[in-house]
Amino acid sequence: MRILRHFTLIIMSALMIPGFSDADPPSSALADAAIARVHDRLEMELSERQLSFGAPIFVQILKQENELRLFIQLDSADYDLFRTYPICAWSGDLGPKLKEGDGQSPEGFYTVGPGQMNPNSSYHLSFNLGFPNAYDRVNGRTGSFLMVHGKCASIGCYAMTDPVIEEIWALMSGAFDGGQLSVPVHIFPFAMTEENLSQYQDEQWVEFWKGLKPAWDAFELTKSPPGIKVRGRAYSVTVVSASGPDE
Repeated sequence: MRILRHFTLIIMSALMIPGFSDADPPSSALADAAIARVHDRLEMELSERQLSFGAPIFVQILKQENELRLFIQLDSADYDLFRTYPICAWSGDLGPKLKEGDGQSPEGFYTVGPGQMNPNSSYHLSFNLGFPNAYDRVNGRTGSFLMVHGKCASIGCYAMTDPVIEEIWALMSGAFDGGQLSVPVHIFPFAMTEENLSQYQDEQWVEFWKGLKPAWDAFELTKSPPGIKVRGRAYSVTVVSASGPDE
C-alpha cells in the first residue's frame, strides 16, 4: 500500500510561519500579486454558479484520489462543490501521521485561521493545517509545520502547483475578509464509502478510518460541515444543518 507522490526532501524550517497576531489574513507583495492574478476570474466563475467571493468555504482532502475539494456556502446555507483541485504531491502511506520526521501526510480534522496563512513561504504560498490537533495530542502524535503549499514537492505536506495554491489562497483570504473565523479542512485516506472501507478492512488503520466516516457521512447528508470535538481519545461528530446542530 506504499504510496509516494514526488517524494522530495524539503527543509521544513523554511516553512515556519511568522507570528501573525492580527485577525486579518496576512499579506505580502507575493500574496497580493497572486490574489490580483486570479480574483476577477474567480469572481466571474463564482457568479456564474450563484456563488459569492468571500462566502464561507470548506475543504476536503482525499489522499488516494489526489484531490483537494473546495466547497463554498450558498445563500441557502448548503455548501456547493466549486472546484476539485489535483494534489501535486503528498508523502507516505494511507494512514495518519504518527510522529515528527516520519514523512507522513496527516489525516483527520483540522481548522485553519488567518494566522495560519503564510504569504512569505519558501514554497510560494502556504497555510498550516494545525497539526497536531487535540485528537493527535491526546493520542501521542507529534509533528509540526504540516502545510498545504505550492512548488509541487512534499515531505509530510500537501503540495499543489503554484497556480492552484494561488486560487485556494485567494478564496480562503476572501472568506476570512468576509467574516469566516476559520476554515475546516477534513483529510481522508479516500472517499469514505462503504465499498472503499470494505476494500481496506484488513488494513491496520481501518478502525481509525471508521472514526472519520461519521464526519464524511454528516456532510454528505446535510451539505454543511459537521461540528468536530474530541471526547476521550476519539473524534465526536455533531451534525450541523440549516436548522441547527443535532448530536
